[in-house]
Amino acid sequence: MDWLKEALFVREMAMENNRMFGDALPMIASENILSPLCKEMLITDFHGRYAEGNPGKRYYQGCKFFDEVESKAIELAKILFDARYADVRPTSGTVANMAVFKAWTKPGDKVTVLDTADGAHISFGKWGAAGLRGLELHTYPFDSEAMNIDVDGAAKLIRSVEPKLALFGQSVFLFPTPLKELADVAHEVGAKVVYDAAHVLGLIAGGKFQQPLKEGADVMTGSTHKTLPGPQGGVILANKTRESQDIKYLDWGVFPGVTSSYHLHHVAAKAIAFAEHLAFGKEYAEQIIRNAKKLAEELYNQGFDVLGRNHGFTESHQILFKVGKEKGGEAAQKLEEAGIIANMNMVPGDEHPMRPSGIRLGVQELTRLGMKEGEMEEIAKFFKRVLIDGEEPAKVKKDVVEFKKNYRKIHYCFYEGEDAYEYIKLVQK
Repeated sequence: MDWLKEALFVREMAMENNRMFGDALPMIASENILSPLCKEMLITDFHGRYAEGNPGKRYYQGCKFFDEVESKAIELAKILFDARYADVRPTSGTVANMAVFKAWTKPGDKVTVLDTADGAHISFGKWGAAGLRGLELHTYPFDSEAMNIDVDGAAKLIRSVEPKLALFGQSVFLFPTPLKELADVAHEVGAKVVYDAAHVLGLIAGGKFQQPLKEGADVMTGSTHKTLPGPQGGVILANKTRESQDIKYLDWGVFPGVTSSYHLHHVAAKAIAFAEHLAFGKEYAEQIIRNAKKLAEELYNQGFDVLGRNHGFTESHQILFKVGKEKGGEAAQKLEEAGIIANMNMVPGDEHPMRPSGIRLGVQELTRLGMKEGEMEEIAKFFKRVLIDGEEPAKVKKDVVEFKKNYRKIHYCFYEGEDAYEYIKLVQK
């Protein structure tokens, strides 16, 4: 077999992926694009190095420059989130959650959590990190009309169960969690409060969503590559200090608990992303929310069954609408054929994640490309043509590609204007 040919095949698929997203409308709610400075960090020598431990306390030599980078990332994270403690080592939001479970629970402990069908992330479910730790899950009642936790029912559940952890935060996240009221109840029964901010981390940092660490969360975990547009990775934040025994357990939960080395090039890119968000995050978060609300409203006006409509549709980057019983997968496929990248998603009442009835959208990447409310009106029309009018997706795609030509440049970062989908052209002899 020609191994060079095999390697070049992989390279060509990567280039095809760049071309596909360059021509498409990327609307997966958990994705974003990197700034030029963040990209640069990913091809530095950090990418292949190890730095187990903490700055100044390493198990390997050769870490003196990375120690400076990680220390700066921690410093910037604390400023960005007004936190007293930050750990930038987790390699994803799920790994951050795993570290918290490792630190603060033991198998068989009770936790309260939202059901995945009602919007919780899989890491809080029995098939994810919570199940891996062997936790006993008790699910909050959910108000499907308000698309939020039923406060009275959840308070009753927490008092009844007396969990070790009360878990909050969602994968489908339209509105802020009623955190303060429920955190008070959790603390009454001795539970710690964990808030998974993966999807809304950038909105929180921009001051445009709730502020969990000020509303009773003992710890906040998150992903650094969604509404906070950095590299794929995770972070743990708290308002306690390293002198606290709880924080010491968190440190151990991360290392040696669930990480060894932790993708040093991503930590460097996180530091860049934190600095950029300190500079541009408020403006970016504001435009994300304006775009999401406008798109949700326009989709509703076009005839879609958009959830949360009696409460303003959304207060985040996300939109969720129904497309018919178990028709989410079919709808997502048609949208992809039309150049719109979205994902099928469970809605309240669904029972199987592979046979959902909804579509989830996020506008954070489109916003990063400079789109505003006027563009949301045009995008809603594309959805109608595909999913309501039944127009041939290939025909709609031609118009999508033409529309997208004007939106390839990165905004809300240092050195704005680079083509987000441009790739390095290798010189071949």
